[in-house]
Amino acid sequence: MNYRHIYHAGNFADVLKHAVLARLVLYMQKKDKAFRVLDTHAGIGLYDLSSEEAQKTGEWREGIGRLMLAELPPQVAELLSPYLSAVRDLNPNGGVRLYPGSPKLARMLFRPQDRLSAMELHPDDLGRLSRLFEGDYQVRVTELDGWLALGAHLPPKEKRGIILVDPPFEEPDEYERLVKGLAGAYRRFPGGTYCLWYPLKKGAPIKDFHQALQDLEIPKMLCAELSVRSDRETTGLTGSGLIIVNPPFTLKDELHALLPVLKQVLAQDRFASQRAFWLRGETQPEER
Repeated sequence: MNYRHIYHAGNFADVLKHAVLARLVLYMQKKDKAFRVLDTHAGIGLYDLSSEEAQKTGEWREGIGRLMLAELPPQVAELLSPYLSAVRDLNPNGGVRLYPGSPKLARMLFRPQDRLSAMELHPDDLGRLSRLFEGDYQVRVTELDGWLALGAHLPPKEKRGIILVDPPFEEPDEYERLVKGLAGAYRRFPGGTYCLWYPLKKGAPIKDFHQALQDLEIPKMLCAELSVRSDRETTGLTGSGLIIVNPPFTLKDELHALLPVLKQVLAQDRFASQRAFWLRGETQPEER
């Protein structure tokens, strides 16, 4: 309950998460049928990067601030266009003062038939999120622990959906909770596309986390990771990862195009790295 994303909005981890979320939304829209995005830890939805909190850390300058100024290869520019166009639409006078959180980004990309369920428990953030979407019939904001939403709100009535699970990682067992949460949610809604965010930092149990996910024996799980600096001299966040369950068949190739460029643009030292590989499914031996 202490975590406030305003200090981190628009940082390199948000860039990876939101770039992939935009690709997932666009892929779902290849069919006319409606779908729902379930955002389990929604935050306030829209962030003022000129605020005292955001300026205190300035993390956005090393994330979306760099990306907006970068000269991107044509293929990567096209892949990032839905995401970056949403950011530009919020800042018509240039620069980056307003930044969309996951629920706002998804909503900006929606068609009239698409829907959003946004869960938030922090009382202040819940109030701001509710005001942001007040009167929007395509969005339902609910005061609820995001972990409970994985049981209470699945499957969606549309029978098509993206489930974004982006916990604050304030507790030491959050990696285990991600695994357990996915296991329960997948039993209820095996056809959903799940996007799980996790931090990379010194001492993080990533190998055990990946093994626990593999042990679930869910047929298709794709992993994407981006580290922007070495973890040798810090205990803070040095990178982040995403687990995508039931990914679009195009996503692996898109990640292979996106991640090297994101590494180049966002790197903070020479130890920056990236990788995309199958945890379960269409794994090639050399990718492991």
